[in-house]
Amino acid sequence: MSADSEETIRLTRDGGVATIWLDRPSKRNAMTHDMWTRLGELATQLGADSGIRVVILRGTGPHFCAGADITELTVARPAEASFSDAVMTAENALATLPKPTVAFITGDCIGGGCSLAIDCDIRIATPGARFGITPSKLGIVYPSHALERATHLLGPSATKRLLFTGDLITTEEARRIGLVDDVVDPARADGHLATLTGVLAARSLLTQAAVKAMVAEIAAHGEVPASVRDHWDRIAAGSPDAAEGVAAFVDKRAARFTWSGHHDE
Repeated sequence: MSADSEETIRLTRDGGVATIWLDRPSKRNAMTHDMWTRLGELATQLGADSGIRVVILRGTGPHFCAGADITELTVARPAEASFSDAVMTAENALATLPKPTVAFITGDCIGGGCSLAIDCDIRIATPGARFGITPSKLGIVYPSHALERATHLLGPSATKRLLFTGDLITTEEARRIGLVDDVVDPARADGHLATLTGVLAARSLLTQAAVKAMVAEIAAHGEVPASVRDHWDRIAAGSPDAAEGVAAFVDKRAARFTWSGHHDE
C-alpha cells in the first residue's frame, strides 16, 4: 500500500466507535485504486476487532465522496489488481461488516460515493447534499453487486430512474425515496451522530449482527434459510446477552451486553 493511500484513508477511534475518513478533500474525496483497497482492508479489520461496536464512514471537508477517480479507470494494471475488483472487494467488506455502520453525508455523494453510502446500514445527511448514480453519463455498465444493493434499498423504479438519467437529486428527494434515513442541521450534526452511535454501541451486538445477516438473506432470497436461522439460534443459546438484558430490565438499569461476535461459531 502506498503512503498516499494511507494518508487519504484515515481511521480514528473513540471508545467503541471507529470512523473511517475519506481524506482527499481537494478531489472531493474521489476514490483511487489504493483508497478502495485500503477501505476494504479497514472494513475487514474493524469487523474482526472486538473492541469496535459501530463504524462511521464520512468525508473530510465539505463533501462525502464524488465517486471513483475517473482518471484511474483506464490505468493498466495486472488482472489480479483491477480497479473493478478493488471496488467490489471494498464494497462487499463494508456492506457485510458484522456491526452497525453509519454513513454521514455532506456535499456530494455521487457515483461510487453513493454506492458506499448504500453499503452502510444507516445514512444521515445534511441539507444541501447532492446524490446521484451516474454510469449512464460515462457509458459504463454499473456493477451488479452495487445494483443489487441499490435495488434492495430503493426499489426497482427509483433505482432505474437514478441510473437511467444520471441526474443529481437533493437531500429532500433522497430522503423521500429512502436513500437517506435522517436529515440533520449541520450545526447539530456531530452531536446527533454521537448520540446515535452511542445508542448503537450500547445495544446488543448479537441482536444487531443477527438482524443484519438475516435481513441480507431476506433481501437476496425473500426469506431466512433454516441454516442461517439455526446458526443464530445456536449462538443466542450460548450468549450471555439475553440473560443480561432481562436482568437489567428487572433491575431497572442499563444493560451491559458483552457478546462480541468472536466466541461462537
